[in-house]
Amino acid sequence: MTDTSLTAGASHNRTLAAAAAVLGYAMIIGFTDNFVRVIAEDFGLWQFHAMRSAMALVLLSVLAVGLGMRLRPKSLGAVAFRSITHGLAMLIYFGALAFLPVAQVAAGLFTAPIFVLLIQRFTLGRQIGLLQVSAVAIGFLGVVLVLGPSALSGATLAAVLPVLSGALYAVGNIATREMCAEETAETMLAGFFVVLGVFGLVGMAVLALAPIVAVEGADGFILRGAAWPDATFLWWTFVQASGSLLGVGLIIKAYQLAEASRVSVFEYVILPCSAAWGWVLWSETLTAGAIAGMAMIALAGVLVSRQPSTASRQWRRHSDT
Repeated sequence: MTDTSLTAGASHNRTLAAAAAVLGYAMIIGFTDNFVRVIAEDFGLWQFHAMRSAMALVLLSVLAVGLGMRLRPKSLGAVAFRSITHGLAMLIYFGALAFLPVAQVAAGLFTAPIFVLLIQRFTLGRQIGLLQVSAVAIGFLGVVLVLGPSALSGATLAAVLPVLSGALYAVGNIATREMCAEETAETMLAGFFVVLGVFGLVGMAVLALAPIVAVEGADGFILRGAAWPDATFLWWTFVQASGSLLGVGLIIKAYQLAEASRVSVFEYVILPCSAAWGWVLWSETLTAGAIAGMAMIALAGVLVSRQPSTASRQWRRHSDT
């Protein structure tokens, strides 16, 4: 009796811990991402990625030495695969911002939970529960309400890019648990920042060899080449680096604690958290539709938390026999 209670409780506690990790990630990233607009006024995306990754890797190295953390991967191929897929997802996401409205791009990225379910069903042969399907559908509709009607308008060939970003993000999330179960969160964190840093350096090199005249302000963020950093850029990039280090570390841990199909739905909470920080920092108000969307996102999280995990279902079948 004691053993079965502990087993069931452990499964439940992993899901709750994953949800708490996602919430921490959303609060941190929601805060730091609100200040990207400050960086985007005068500097470029590629320089930002390169500088942020360099700062994050230095901080991570200091922590690793001080706390005795292991950064070397057990499986270089698995960590590289995950890092590249997530890095490409973020690269395509930010690149699409040069052609599409932010709302449309964000809506495309948040198709990731749908791809998680499809990949797990048709590639890994996992069963999809009705509550999981309902949670994804309700959560995505909530995202659309938060983003507003522009999220689904202006569909073009370029609109496929955010969806591709969502698919790659889903693949990386599944790889976190399926391929990198024996890796530490800090190992995968280092891989993520190395890949983004390399992408940033490549982008800076291309723009140095073939300069493009970028428009003034945030609209030129994607196509702007490197510039001499000032105190404002260095400070907010450092805030981004330290915040991303903690936030991304939490989301990696979440995907190690629970199945990707469950954790991916919890990630919807990033939108209400970002909106809340926007209200606190910039006095940005929310529409009634956005508030309704947040309620739907919360409902999605409740539904998915009630869906038994694969491990839990297997334990029950074993106990019955």
